[in-house]
Amino acid sequence: MAQTLLKVSGLKVAYGGIQAVKGVDFEVREGELVSLIGSNGAGKTTTMKAITGTLAALDGHIEFLGKPIKGRGAWDMVKEGLVMVPEGRGVFTRMTITENLQIGAYIRNDKAGIARDIDRVFGIFPRLKERATQLAGTMSGGEQQMLAMGRALMANPKVLLLD
Repeated sequence: MAQTLLKVSGLKVAYGGIQAVKGVDFEVREGELVSLIGSNGAGKTTTMKAITGTLAALDGHIEFLGKPIKGRGAWDMVKEGLVMVPEGRGVFTRMTITENLQIGAYIRNDKAGIARDIDRVFGIFPRLKERATQLAGTMSGGEQQMLAMGRALMANPKVLLLD
């Protein structure tokens, strides 16, 4: 049986006095693709923010790699291998595509591995390679989304959350 990478149990999250997430439960095992499906305002983004430590949960339990993550920040979660690509791309518009990818590897210090992974991202998204020296802010929305995903892949995540 595949290892459980992420386990969410009874997750409750609120914004102000409004409860946005009411008792979410799911698991992600190694090799699985898991989708949270719902209408706008259903709590998908809120759930992901609670998992990554960018929003505090009211109640519930979240484990990553068998360890509770309550109270840990997003920085710690990225170092552990839990990475999120937020809605809206969020690229560094005044930096080149290559510089954006390098920023995605900020937790790493293996220059050869970083260079190899930039090539890997360019293999997945050839359009980024064609425009490697272009400023990210001059790219189309779809190209910026490719860059945001490529930047997240540079952290070598064990779990990648796509919003």
